[in-house]
Amino acid sequence: MRALFLAIAFFSSAAIAAPLDDNHQAVLSSAQIVVIGETHDNPAHHLVQADIVSRLKPTAVVYEMLTGEQAALLDASSVLEQDALEAALGWNAAGWPDFAMYYPVFRASGDAKVFGAAVPRGAARNAMTDGVAATFGAQADLFGLDTPVGADMQAAREALQMAAHCDALPKDLLPAMVDVQRLRDARLAQVALQALEETGGPVVVITGNGHARKDWGVPAMLGLVSAETVTVAIGQGEDGQEPEGGFDLVLDSASVPRADPCDAFRKN
Repeated sequence: MRALFLAIAFFSSAAIAAPLDDNHQAVLSSAQIVVIGETHDNPAHHLVQADIVSRLKPTAVVYEMLTGEQAALLDASSVLEQDALEAALGWNAAGWPDFAMYYPVFRASGDAKVFGAAVPRGAARNAMTDGVAATFGAQADLFGLDTPVGADMQAAREALQMAAHCDALPKDLLPAMVDVQRLRDARLAQVALQALEETGGPVVVITGNGHARKDWGVPAMLGLVSAETVTVAIGQGEDGQEPEGGFDLVLDSASVPRADPCDAFRKN
């Protein structure tokens, strides 16, 4: 049996650190839900996602980037034309990187049903004021949203939020930022299980590395609610630097040139 990603070099000469072997393919083939992380602005990561999707031929693909309303606009024919799909989704208004990076994933999805798991901005704001459990609603207890995380994990997650925002956030805002991240993890897991129930699977989840991590991301949420569901978490690093949080498989791509996101904070 040939390695799963033998042809990935066609997409990017540095798309992965090494070809996947037969054991990797067996793990992916047995999975009911495959969570594929990304660095949002790295085109190679999206090409890897597209390659995995095209090879797995999932019955459903869940996108962190789409709301349920956006996903409802899509069918197999609507993903054939890039500009029309971008316009129909209102992609640019949501602040995600260039749609051209993501389009290969949509195109590779074929006849798979598309699900959206984005938490609308209004709901995220409500979570910061009304609480994450109340905002999530039914099943909040199943996903552990009605109880705080442990002190060590809370501290680690707050530190990560502070670093991600260039040490510029007020400290009293950090617990709410962690809650919003938990809300998004839970929503992704909830929609992935819905997609599995409706389509039979396998289901692929397209999301950032921070949601794909096994220690507290979507895989952990899935374990709380449906421990029997076979889930595989794939992380994608850059230049040999692995993303944090633990994954069943880590792929590697070259980094892309990017400005220092903290420059804006330094100027203020």
